[in-house]
Amino acid sequence: MDYINRYVDNELERYLEAIGAILIVGPKWCGKTTTAEQYAKSVLKLQDIDKQDEYRMWLDIKPSKLLDGEKPRLIDEWQMAPILWDGVRNSVDELQGSGLYILTGSTVVDESKIMHSGTGRIHRLLMRPMSLYESGESNGKISIEELFNNPNMDIDGIESDLSMDDLMFAACRGGWPDSLNKENDEDKLLIAYNYLDNICESDVSNIDGIKRDSDRVRIILKSIARNISTLAKNKTIMNDVIANFGDISEPTYYSYIDALKRLFVIEDIGAWTPNIRSKTSIRSSNKKVFIDPSIAVAALNMGPEGFNTIGGLKTFGFIFENLCIRDLSVYTSKFGGVISYYRDRFDLEVDCVVHLRDGRYGLIEFKLGSSEEEKGAQNLLKINNLINKKNLENGMRKPSFLAIITGGKFAYTRKDGVKIIPIGCLR
Repeated sequence: MDYINRYVDNELERYLEAIGAILIVGPKWCGKTTTAEQYAKSVLKLQDIDKQDEYRMWLDIKPSKLLDGEKPRLIDEWQMAPILWDGVRNSVDELQGSGLYILTGSTVVDESKIMHSGTGRIHRLLMRPMSLYESGESNGKISIEELFNNPNMDIDGIESDLSMDDLMFAACRGGWPDSLNKENDEDKLLIAYNYLDNICESDVSNIDGIKRDSDRVRIILKSIARNISTLAKNKTIMNDVIANFGDISEPTYYSYIDALKRLFVIEDIGAWTPNIRSKTSIRSSNKKVFIDPSIAVAALNMGPEGFNTIGGLKTFGFIFENLCIRDLSVYTSKFGGVISYYRDRFDLEVDCVVHLRDGRYGLIEFKLGSSEEEKGAQNLLKINNLINKKNLENGMRKPSFLAIITGGKFAYTRKDGVKIIPIGCLR
């Protein structure tokens, strides 16, 4: 199969020209190695079982030997030999060049095992599973970059090619590149379940050598999936575990959560806390989401057919929000995009605030169908109105745009200026 172009390609090319080494991190199976191999001129795969003895020998005698090779040199799954981090850092200092090394890793490494942070020598890139545009399912007729640069762009009449069934399948299959190699839909859907099994049975314990119960991991992930994109407290998730296992201490629970974050399975979405009301009115706890919506679907033991019911469609609304967050994170990464949400004690909320590195931001609601569109638009307009003249005089910007991302077919701009954008048109 031909290489699938990824959004991270542009970032990787840019930083290879400016920084000595690039570290690509992200969940397993998201395509890190394949992407890195497009740019590397020599490769060291630490997981190569035929060379394990040789690698161990050099790590004991002369670790820098493993850095020999034409540059850029790819060191795949570098965390298997943390000593190489300091070796790469020292090599960058000695060679005084850029684009020397590409490192890949599927876990966040315990920094106590490395001597130096690598600041200024090693740049970190987060690679996520494929967005709908990367997998060829979004037609990409509406660019989030262009929307920021030209908020008044005409989107009226642009159509998505995705039906609701297509969207449900895409969310259940996930953004795993290998799924595009499978011939039938059942095999494509199995990848997320296989991913979940690997996380629960081995990866969550292998990450730091601490044995963790696979059934508890499954219950934690299922509880997070049930409360996906909500402000459910950690206590709620702990109670789900206690209901099944009798008890779990806070340190143990947070150990599990930390392991899942270090494996890039789950992540936190922080709160946007502008001073547009009393500071005490802002709810600032994090939302937990999955790096890919298919993991939530697998944790719930569901599939596309399970969402085609009244109760199932409501659940899919939360899965859809996670899918939108994944795609927006991909599309805005090269601009330093950061995703947050807003909610205050008056229950005024906005699902998503996309911030760019240059200070611009957009306010976005996620609504699967048109029935909730009006509510979403009113939320956006109320927040926009709160950003009054006083806030602007104190240096706060107005949002670049207000938008609702939907699972529908047509894009258009409402009379109040709110953009309606199908996820199947976005890139």
